[in-house]
Amino acid sequence: MENNINNILLKLDKNRHFCFLKDNINYENKKDIAIFRGAVYQNHRKEFFDSYFGRTFCDIGDTSKQPSQWKKNFLNKKEQMKYKFIISLEGNDVASNLKWAMNSNSLVLAPKITCETWFMEGTLKPNYHFALIDNENLSAVIEYFKNRPKDALEIINNAHQYIKKFLDKKKEFHIGILVLTKYFYYSRQLELNKKRDILELIK
Repeated sequence: MENNINNILLKLDKNRHFCFLKDNINYENKKDIAIFRGAVYQNHRKEFFDSYFGRTFCDIGDTSKQPSQWKKNFLNKKEQMKYKFIISLEGNDVASNLKWAMNSNSLVLAPKITCETWFMEGTLKPNYHFALIDNENLSAVIEYFKNRPKDALEIINNAHQYIKKFLDKKKEFHIGILVLTKYFYYSRQLELNKKRDILELIK
């Protein structure tokens, strides 16, 4: 995600990536293990499953249609919110569960983030907005936060503060229009002679 200042990002497929549900379960009342459900096609996901599938401190499962040694039942977002720890793994690109998981009352566990979208994943800070994990330390990270609930709640609160800027639908729409306007202007596909022209676009 370095040297990406000239990239153009828009809020696309928002019904999938920006679907926020209210979490009515407090962190302390959730199950004491980590959860993950998703399709396991990519090598990095396969390596993660090789390391952790079947371990007592996590419930991870492959929900793809392919035959799999890691096959488990599908769990919707509400069912996954019953767990204290939600694992977020990148797939072909961005991790599609990252946004709603950060909006929940669970602690997000994620490896180093490499892909960026409208959510500006590049500005997320490990162990501040989410807990950083890898293919060796998952058990230790879970145990650490099980014994330090205040630290977990602090990260969860930081995640909630980060999410807030994406919840104003009107503001998000206007920002998207301005991004498109700037792109078309600098690519010489649109003429803007007055400030009034921009104000007309975002009405």
